[in-house]
Amino acid sequence: MIARGFSSLCTRKFRTTQKAGHPAFSHTNRKFQALQIALPFRYYGVTFPEMDASTSVDTHHDPHAHAAEHEHHELGWWRKYIFSTDHKVIGIQYGLCGLVFLFFGFCLMMLMRWQLAYPGQALPVIGKWLPHIFGPGSMPDGKMTPDFYNSLGAMHGTIMIFLGVVPLAFAAFGNFVVPLQIGAPDMTFPKVNAASFWAFAVGGVIMLISFFVPGGAAKSGWTSYTPLAAFSDTGPGHNPIFNGQTLWLIGFIFLITSSLLGAVNFITTIIQLRAKGLTWMRLPFFVWSQFVTAFLLLLAFPPLEAAIVMQLMDRVAHTSFFLPSGLVVNGAPVSISGGGSPLLWQHLFWFLGHPEVYVLILPAFGIVAEILANNSRKPLWGYKSLVFSVLVIGFLSFIVWAHHMWMTGMGTAVSAFFQTTTLLISIPSVIILSAFFISLWGGSIRFTVPMLFATAFLPMFGIGGLTGIPLAFNSADLYLHDTYYIIAHFHYIVAPGTIFGLFAGIYYWFPKATGRKMNDFWGKVHFWPTLICMNVIFLPMFLQGMAGMHRRWYDGGQGWTVSNEHTIWGLTGFQWNQPISWAAWIMGLAQIPFIVNFFWSIWHGEKVNDNPWEATTLEWTAPSPPPHGNFIHTPIAYRGPYEYSLPGRERDYTMQNEPVEPAERTRRKPPAEPVLV
Repeated sequence: MIARGFSSLCTRKFRTTQKAGHPAFSHTNRKFQALQIALPFRYYGVTFPEMDASTSVDTHHDPHAHAAEHEHHELGWWRKYIFSTDHKVIGIQYGLCGLVFLFFGFCLMMLMRWQLAYPGQALPVIGKWLPHIFGPGSMPDGKMTPDFYNSLGAMHGTIMIFLGVVPLAFAAFGNFVVPLQIGAPDMTFPKVNAASFWAFAVGGVIMLISFFVPGGAAKSGWTSYTPLAAFSDTGPGHNPIFNGQTLWLIGFIFLITSSLLGAVNFITTIIQLRAKGLTWMRLPFFVWSQFVTAFLLLLAFPPLEAAIVMQLMDRVAHTSFFLPSGLVVNGAPVSISGGGSPLLWQHLFWFLGHPEVYVLILPAFGIVAEILANNSRKPLWGYKSLVFSVLVIGFLSFIVWAHHMWMTGMGTAVSAFFQTTTLLISIPSVIILSAFFISLWGGSIRFTVPMLFATAFLPMFGIGGLTGIPLAFNSADLYLHDTYYIIAHFHYIVAPGTIFGLFAGIYYWFPKATGRKMNDFWGKVHFWPTLICMNVIFLPMFLQGMAGMHRRWYDGGQGWTVSNEHTIWGLTGFQWNQPISWAAWIMGLAQIPFIVNFFWSIWHGEKVNDNPWEATTLEWTAPSPPPHGNFIHTPIAYRGPYEYSLPGRERDYTMQNEPVEPAERTRRKPPAEPVLV
């Protein structure tokens, strides 16, 4: 009844008539009929004027509609900015929360770096205050305990990936930008969109609460391997529910639910609500990257959610999904039914874990593509090859997960299969990176702040990808597994890789969200120290890993003779921890200009027009910031997304909503046949 009533209301509000013999309009009309049922709000003050000969929209002045506008009550502050169903507000909520969690997770790492650089020494200044925050067992007398170090390691990985990068890369940019780029007034299911954000918020709060329960936060690593995770934070002094490891599992259930709701919404929106004329091969590459990312989340997260529920049952209901028979803990046999498989957890976790790597990187690919085309003032090279490459990555990412498990003793046939697929997935990644480099060739490059981060992304991701190739072979991985080499490889993908892409996107779309531009000078002050420190942090870790230093040592490896027998550029493996740590702390200070610039520019930044970057995609046809409903006039796409520097044009950019001129329709003469001499 509600859906039918609202559909009738929307039909009256948007009175449309279809001319006979125009099936193109019928396709668009079906999209808006679906939208009428899905959107739980009214559109006031937004008109959809006559578009072309194939469509007719009633735009005459309606006094009743004017009266309805006066009857409409403005939403209150809580409903408009906190419990909103507007995709732009939800995107900003995701973005702000993601940035806060990223900084918090980074702070946890900076605490870990003190222990690695100066093991057993009291942390100056703030060390005496931390026990009052994290409990007396965390840092007595300012000195870090092994359990607290393990908690920091587990929560750093969890927060940075699942509460920082994924919400920012997928949910924040996706929510804000995708509907604007496809010419949609909102997401298909706005209330589901709001539910997705609040499930994420609840999951984040539960993760934070785990720091303050007896025993502290989870200590079993961000992968939560069993049987360690099944017995961690259990026994005397631990509540069966309110303990770090159990709260980690409960919080994760909410985070996964959030991602699944968002994935369904993104897929439906991109398929159903594209503007007229916006065919699949006219979509911006950023939309393609979000589309594939949504499918990765939709297909990979359910197995992990099931596994988390099973591990939760192992902890609180004494089941044995992942617990084998004959376990001995603290010298005593464990009274369990047994029969479970710890390896089953690893398979279910990494079935999500490797697609998750591409969940982190594909949105960054999309952001970088938009910025490279815009600031080189030429179309992306090989657009179709980029699209097909990202589709191939999406498929192959589901059949490479076992390369995380070379140490489990799998057979040669299985190993050979996963080695082959791991090498194959590098091919489309190389195609994408090569296309980005070629896109710069011959361009009129503008080194704006977004472009600085986007171009820095290219070699940083390249280093991360190339150093992953040895890990595809189980013979090399036997030596490098769980060393600092793994840390360096993964972080080159995600830190100077993905996070540089995210910074580029923030600087690029900030004017669209606020109508103001972030300060260029402070943007460069943010960029250069961050780039330098990123490399000082992670490049020596390759050397530490090849020296054999383990990634999870509480003492930083000082007690292991192999890492101290050989010097690398004048320092032993353990001694490299000090310059790495100092670079990490300096990089933390380098984020202060970004934080100040971000919030200062919201109210005091330079005011700009609706298209300050002179870009071509549809989001730049909307006002800045976009109103409720996004567009003053219904956008129509007449051309591809990257029409830069077209010959015969006064401007060096042609927007997607500009009709094709007759001169452009003239067929070019076919190239002459090559003559062999």
